[in-house]
Amino acid sequence: MKKPIAPKAGIPRNTKGFSLVELLIVIVIMTALMTMGAMGIKNLTGGKGTSTAVANAEAVFAEARQIAIGRGTNTRVLIDARDINEQNSYLRRMVIAAQNTDADGKPNDTWSLVSRGYTLPDGTFYSRALSKENATGGDGTTDKQFTFSKQDDSGNYIAYEFNSQGLSVNPGATFIIGAGARPKGQDPLITGSAKRDFQGFTIWSNGETSMFRDPSQIGDLNTIKNF
Repeated sequence: MKKPIAPKAGIPRNTKGFSLVELLIVIVIMTALMTMGAMGIKNLTGGKGTSTAVANAEAVFAEARQIAIGRGTNTRVLIDARDINEQNSYLRRMVIAAQNTDADGKPNDTWSLVSRGYTLPDGTFYSRALSKENATGGDGTTDKQFTFSKQDDSGNYIAYEFNSQGLSVNPGATFIIGAGARPKGQDPLITGSAKRDFQGFTIWSNGETSMFRDPSQIGDLNTIKNF
């Protein structure tokens, strides 16, 4: 009786590989996972941008209150709405203005910028449509003309004001920031992926702010089309 021939070392008994169909299935699964991961990173980045912007905006409001109390005059947080062609400032730059005083220390009708300002992160913008000027709501905020001693700073701004005691002149007003895109020379646009990427806070009568904890508190984000 013949002995069975032993297989050579290093050579497996079965050398079956992957079929073309199996390889294609693996490629499809990997592509889907990579796409989902990219979308998740994009959404995470947008959310981080608005979160950072809101936190820093609250700090600007707190600074404006402290300046008002320290100087004993009214202050305003201003959102730049001067030149729609300015990519880095239009609905993105925030500055603080303080009411000037005369020789006797009494407030007059002139104002001066007292901060270097803060610019919202790329891809985030102030929302005039969702923000409110006071507790009664309305159709959003509107910009007004402001004149400063340095003419380059003069122009249209959206304003939130505090009195000399640090109290809000327009209690119940809201400040909303959202993620979007802005073609040059146009108002910001809300993209599909950023529909719910809006955050903000309310300014109370005592001057304090409190953040919204849920997008539903801001408004119906499915119906808005612009900032």
